[in-house]
Amino acid sequence: MARVPPLDAPYAADVAAQLAAMMPAGTPPIGLFRTLARNLPMTVAMSDWGRYELGPRMSLTMREREIVIVRTCARCRCEYEWGTHLMFFADRVRLTRDQIASLTDGSPEDPCWTVGRERVLIRVADALHDTSDVGDELWRAARDVLDEPQLLDLLLLCGWYHAISFAARAARVAPEPGAPRFAEFLRSP
Repeated sequence: MARVPPLDAPYAADVAAQLAAMMPAGTPPIGLFRTLARNLPMTVAMSDWGRYELGPRMSLTMREREIVIVRTCARCRCEYEWGTHLMFFADRVRLTRDQIASLTDGSPEDPCWTVGRERVLIRVADALHDTSDVGDELWRAARDVLDEPQLLDLLLLCGWYHAISFAARAARVAPEPGAPRFAEFLRSP
Protein backbone atom coordinates (compact mmCIF):
# COMPACT_ATOMS: atom_id res chain seq x y z
CA MET A 1 0.00 0.00 0.00
CA ALA A 2 1.33 3.42 -0.97
CA ARG A 3 2.69 5.51 1.88
CA VAL A 4 2.39 8.60 -0.29
CA PRO A 5 -0.54 8.00 -2.61
CA PRO A 6 -0.14 9.19 -6.17
CA LEU A 7 -2.34 12.03 -7.35
CA ASP A 8 -5.30 11.05 -9.49
CA ALA A 9 -6.88 13.04 -12.31
CA PRO A 10 -8.33 15.54 -12.61
CA TYR A 11 -5.17 17.45 -11.75
CA ALA A 12 -4.80 21.11 -10.90
CA ALA A 13 -3.62 23.03 -13.98
CA ASP A 14 -0.02 23.45 -12.76
CA VAL A 15 0.22 19.77 -11.81
CA ALA A 16 -1.26 18.68 -15.16
CA ALA A 17 1.23 20.86 -17.03
CA GLN A 18 4.17 19.47 -15.06
CA LEU A 19 3.08 15.86 -15.49
CA ALA A 20 2.56 16.39 -19.22
CA ALA A 21 6.07 17.83 -19.51
CA MET A 22 7.51 14.73 -17.86
CA MET A 23 5.95 12.15 -20.19
CA PRO A 24 5.99 11.51 -23.94
CA ALA A 25 3.02 13.15 -25.65
CA GLY A 26 -0.17 11.20 -25.16
CA THR A 27 1.28 8.93 -22.46
CA PRO A 28 -0.47 9.05 -19.08
CA PRO A 29 1.80 10.00 -16.18
CA ILE A 30 3.42 7.11 -14.33
CA GLY A 31 2.79 6.46 -10.65
CA LEU A 32 6.16 7.76 -9.51
CA PHE A 33 5.62 11.14 -11.17
CA ARG A 34 2.08 11.37 -9.76
CA THR A 35 3.54 10.60 -6.32
CA LEU A 36 6.36 13.13 -6.59
CA ALA A 37 3.87 15.75 -7.81
CA ARG A 38 2.51 15.92 -4.26
CA ASN A 39 5.55 18.18 -3.77
CA LEU A 40 5.27 20.20 -6.96
CA PRO A 41 8.22 22.58 -6.35
CA MET A 42 10.50 19.56 -5.83
CA THR A 43 9.12 17.85 -8.93
CA VAL A 44 9.68 20.96 -11.04
CA ALA A 45 13.26 21.23 -9.75
CA MET A 46 13.93 17.55 -10.52
CA SER A 47 12.54 17.70 -14.04
CA ASP A 48 15.45 19.40 -15.78
CA TRP A 49 17.92 16.93 -14.29
CA GLY A 50 15.66 14.01 -15.16
CA ARG A 51 15.39 15.24 -18.75
CA TYR A 52 19.18 15.42 -18.93
CA GLU A 53 19.60 11.92 -17.47
CA LEU A 54 17.17 10.46 -20.02
CA GLY A 55 17.88 12.79 -22.91
CA PRO A 56 20.19 12.98 -25.89
CA ARG A 57 22.67 15.37 -24.25
CA MET A 58 23.93 12.66 -21.90
CA SER A 59 27.28 11.34 -23.08
CA LEU A 60 26.41 7.67 -22.56
CA THR A 61 24.34 5.90 -25.19
CA MET A 62 20.72 5.06 -24.45
CA ARG A 63 21.67 1.38 -24.14
CA GLU A 64 24.53 2.15 -21.73
CA ARG A 65 22.26 4.42 -19.72
CA GLU A 66 19.63 1.71 -19.41
CA ILE A 67 22.18 -0.94 -18.41
CA VAL A 68 23.30 1.33 -15.58
CA ILE A 69 19.76 2.27 -14.52
CA VAL A 70 18.43 -1.29 -14.55
CA ARG A 71 21.46 -2.55 -12.63
CA THR A 72 21.29 0.25 -10.08
CA CYS A 73 17.57 -0.21 -9.50
CA ALA A 74 17.99 -3.98 -9.21
CA ARG A 75 20.80 -3.58 -6.68
CA CYS A 76 18.60 -1.13 -4.71
CA ARG A 77 15.78 -3.72 -4.96
CA CYS A 78 13.53 -1.08 -6.47
CA GLU A 79 11.19 -3.25 -8.51
CA TYR A 80 9.06 -0.24 -9.46
CA GLU A 81 11.76 1.75 -11.28
CA TRP A 82 13.53 -1.38 -12.58
CA GLY A 83 10.27 -2.62 -14.13
CA THR A 84 9.26 0.77 -15.47
CA HIS A 85 12.58 1.18 -17.30
CA LEU A 86 12.40 -2.32 -18.71
CA MET A 87 8.83 -1.71 -19.87
CA PHE A 88 9.74 1.53 -21.66
CA PHE A 89 13.29 0.88 -22.85
CA ALA A 90 14.39 -2.80 -22.84
CA ASP A 91 13.24 -3.50 -26.39
CA ARG A 92 14.45 -0.13 -27.69
CA VAL A 93 17.99 -0.76 -26.42
CA ARG A 94 17.92 -4.46 -27.32
CA LEU A 95 18.46 -5.93 -23.87
CA THR A 96 18.13 -9.69 -24.13
CA ARG A 97 16.34 -11.80 -21.57
CA ASP A 98 19.72 -13.14 -20.41
CA GLN A 99 21.07 -9.61 -20.03
CA ILE A 100 18.01 -8.53 -18.03
CA ALA A 101 18.41 -11.58 -15.79
CA SER A 102 22.09 -10.79 -15.36
CA LEU A 103 21.41 -7.14 -14.51
CA THR A 104 18.76 -8.27 -12.04
CA ASP A 105 20.55 -11.11 -10.32
CA GLY A 106 23.87 -11.79 -11.99
CA SER A 107 27.38 -10.60 -12.62
CA PRO A 108 29.20 -8.46 -15.18
CA GLU A 109 31.17 -11.64 -15.88
CA ASP A 110 28.08 -13.50 -17.13
CA PRO A 111 28.58 -14.74 -20.72
CA CYS A 112 25.78 -12.51 -22.05
CA TRP A 113 28.11 -9.50 -21.65
CA THR A 114 30.42 -9.62 -24.66
CA VAL A 115 31.23 -5.89 -24.79
CA GLY A 116 33.93 -4.92 -22.31
CA ARG A 117 32.62 -1.38 -21.94
CA GLU A 118 29.23 -2.71 -20.80
CA ARG A 119 30.92 -4.98 -18.24
CA VAL A 120 32.80 -1.95 -16.89
CA LEU A 121 29.56 0.05 -16.57
CA ILE A 122 28.04 -2.75 -14.49
CA ARG A 123 31.18 -3.07 -12.35
CA VAL A 124 31.16 0.67 -11.63
CA ALA A 125 27.45 0.63 -10.76
CA ASP A 126 28.11 -2.29 -8.40
CA ALA A 127 31.11 -0.60 -6.77
CA LEU A 128 29.18 2.61 -6.19
CA HIS A 129 26.28 0.66 -4.73
CA ASP A 130 28.49 -1.47 -2.48
CA THR A 131 31.10 1.07 -1.34
CA SER A 132 30.00 4.53 -2.53
CA ASP A 133 33.36 4.65 -4.31
CA VAL A 134 35.30 3.28 -7.26
CA GLY A 135 38.65 1.68 -6.47
CA ASP A 136 41.79 2.65 -8.37
CA GLU A 137 41.98 -0.50 -10.48
CA LEU A 138 38.35 -0.24 -11.57
CA TRP A 139 38.75 3.50 -12.18
CA ARG A 140 41.65 2.77 -14.54
CA ALA A 141 39.54 0.16 -16.35
CA ALA A 142 36.68 2.65 -16.65
CA ARG A 143 39.06 5.40 -17.79
CA ASP A 144 40.33 3.08 -20.54
CA VAL A 145 36.84 2.92 -22.11
CA LEU A 146 35.14 6.16 -21.00
CA ASP A 147 36.17 9.79 -21.30
CA GLU A 148 35.77 12.28 -18.45
CA PRO A 149 32.26 13.49 -19.41
CA GLN A 150 31.11 9.86 -19.66
CA LEU A 151 32.68 9.02 -16.28
CA LEU A 152 30.93 11.96 -14.64
CA ASP A 153 27.63 11.06 -16.30
CA LEU A 154 28.03 7.47 -15.09
CA LEU A 155 28.70 8.51 -11.49
CA LEU A 156 25.75 10.89 -11.34
CA LEU A 157 23.43 8.51 -13.18
CA CYS A 158 24.08 5.87 -10.51
CA GLY A 159 23.50 8.41 -7.76
CA TRP A 160 20.32 9.74 -9.35
CA TYR A 161 18.82 6.27 -9.63
CA HIS A 162 19.77 5.51 -6.05
CA ALA A 163 17.74 8.58 -5.08
CA ILE A 164 14.84 7.58 -7.34
CA SER A 165 14.97 4.04 -5.94
CA PHE A 166 14.94 5.32 -2.37
CA ALA A 167 11.90 7.50 -3.06
CA ALA A 168 9.95 4.85 -4.97
CA ARG A 169 10.64 2.11 -2.43
CA ALA A 170 10.06 4.15 0.73
CA ALA A 171 6.86 5.73 -0.68
CA ARG A 172 5.74 2.23 -1.75
CA VAL A 173 4.91 3.24 -5.32
CA ALA A 174 2.92 0.40 -6.89
CA PRO A 175 4.32 -1.25 -10.03
CA GLU A 176 3.05 0.10 -13.32
CA PRO A 177 0.42 -2.12 -14.99
CA GLY A 178 2.19 -4.49 -17.36
CA ALA A 179 5.68 -3.81 -15.97
CA PRO A 180 7.91 -6.85 -15.47
CA ARG A 181 8.50 -8.15 -11.96
CA PHE A 182 11.73 -9.37 -10.36
CA ALA A 183 10.41 -12.92 -10.04
CA GLU A 184 10.37 -13.24 -13.84
CA PHE A 185 14.15 -12.74 -13.99
CA LEU A 186 15.64 -13.95 -10.72
CA ARG A 187 18.04 -16.81 -11.26
CA SER A 188 18.72 -17.68 -7.63
CA PRO A 189 16.07 -19.07 -5.31
